[in-house]
Amino acid sequence: MMVVGAAGNASLAAVVPVLTGDAFNAMLKPTPDTSVLLPLALTIGISQIIRGVLQLGRNFGAELLAQHMERQVRDELYLSLLGKSMTFHNLQPVGDTMARSTNDVRELNYMFSPGLNLVVGSFIFILMPIFVAGRYHPTLVITPIVFTILYFVFLTRYLKTLSPITDEVRATFGQMNTHLSESLDGVEVVKGAAQENAEVDKFVMNASRFRDAFVRQGDLEGRYVAMLLLGSAYAFGLFHALLLFRSGQLNLGDVVAYFGLLLLLQFPTFVSTFAYSQISSGMSGARRILELINRETNLDQNAQGRAETMKGEVEFRNVSFDYALTSYPLGSGIARPSSALPVGRSAQDEGIQDAVLQNISFKVKPGQTVAIVGQTGAGKTSLVKLINRTYDTTNGQVLIDGVDTRDWNLASLRSQISMIEQDVFLFTRSVSDNIAFGKPGATQSEIEAAAKSAQADDFIQTFDKGYETVVGERGVTLSGGQRQRIALGRAFLTDPHILILDDSTSAIDSATEDKIQRAISNAARGRTTFIITHRLSQIRWADLIIVLRKGKIAAIGAHDELMKTSDAYAKIFRE
Repeated sequence: MMVVGAAGNASLAAVVPVLTGDAFNAMLKPTPDTSVLLPLALTIGISQIIRGVLQLGRNFGAELLAQHMERQVRDELYLSLLGKSMTFHNLQPVGDTMARSTNDVRELNYMFSPGLNLVVGSFIFILMPIFVAGRYHPTLVITPIVFTILYFVFLTRYLKTLSPITDEVRATFGQMNTHLSESLDGVEVVKGAAQENAEVDKFVMNASRFRDAFVRQGDLEGRYVAMLLLGSAYAFGLFHALLLFRSGQLNLGDVVAYFGLLLLLQFPTFVSTFAYSQISSGMSGARRILELINRETNLDQNAQGRAETMKGEVEFRNVSFDYALTSYPLGSGIARPSSALPVGRSAQDEGIQDAVLQNISFKVKPGQTVAIVGQTGAGKTSLVKLINRTYDTTNGQVLIDGVDTRDWNLASLRSQISMIEQDVFLFTRSVSDNIAFGKPGATQSEIEAAAKSAQADDFIQTFDKGYETVVGERGVTLSGGQRQRIALGRAFLTDPHILILDDSTSAIDSATEDKIQRAISNAARGRTTFIITHRLSQIRWADLIIVLRKGKIAAIGAHDELMKTSDAYAKIFRE
């Protein structure tokens, strides 16, 4: 539709100068023939009405293509981001991701409409004088042909110079957006440290870089020589036509018609600065989007993997893990090895002495409760995040029901494992929707039952709208204890086969602790449970206690046994 409309639009635009020349010839005869004026005027009018319809079709087709392309790119980018590993998301700035997902995708839209739309239309306009001028005199095609050749020569050089500048414009916009996102996300820290002015200065610096890049783009566009080329084409074309007129090879109407055809070159010349700049910006945005989509990630969705119901047996076999051996964003400045450790080789074998986890081995039977304790930085959270493949092991295996987690269908694996972290994330939705996030089809009675099990129903009922109360972004309108109890309710509702609690009761007051303890105890029955905690009351009743120290297992066993045999474990209780 876009190409047909553009061809029809340009062809009918050429009708006007041709018929205008015919009108001149009719009126310049020794006896003016006025009888042809009305038919010529009607023909011009009808042709331009049809041209307007075709122009509308061209614009509609281009806009339809642009909107379809934008939607497809957004969908593919969003699916790609959801499929990336946590290492990718931990290292990729959120602000830059948002800039690519919104502004760069929008630039891709503009690349098709009006960018590509105008480029296709202007290209056909350039061809019209070449095709039509020969009807008056064969040599009259020289000027439009030379113009076209020089036009594309200068255009190629222009685009080659413009491309790195538009790349810089998009990159500096992403950097500015990254800083803005971080400042707003950490606004409490900024205000608490009285660093508002310093952050404003940094933002102004980033905004200045974006402005400077944009100004360089405008400066290059301003020095584009297409307008000079157009003026030269007018001058040489008219001079040539007048020479032919003087020699009697053209009449005055032909000169008028020919110059009218040269005026068609005005459209491609004027739009070239804007349209091709839009194309260049769209290509820069497309490169940034594709770089994000294609960026390496070691996370395999394994759609054809195991998807059976779990029993809950978990085994770690000589597991080592190091963030330095996972996938890093391109251009992050961090060395990125080509692969993980060879099978059968440990972190120490490869000379990695400071891995987060080193040679971890233990086995948990279905239904057992495991407490993981250790000092800050011992690797407790990293260990449990290997179970649901938030991260993959650098070396060794994590097995569930005797099957390597990488051989499980990732969606099935994670749907049967529920993790509650200390920093609970809630969406800007109702309390009910947040509890039912892992089970969208849950009934209201199921949601309320889960909330009661998590000791959350009492405080939810105090809200004006109860379960329909919308919490603020990240749950900022709730206390830490309230957020954690809603997260517990979310876990209870999904009825996972493996439950992981990463210090998830740290923000609960002592008055509520006994209730929560009973709720966790009830939830742990019949499912394998991992608890990272410093609360002695939770550690005591665990079936198995793992003491981590500097990424290694310092001790493992039951409470009474470890109190007698492990100084590291006894030290935790003394502290």
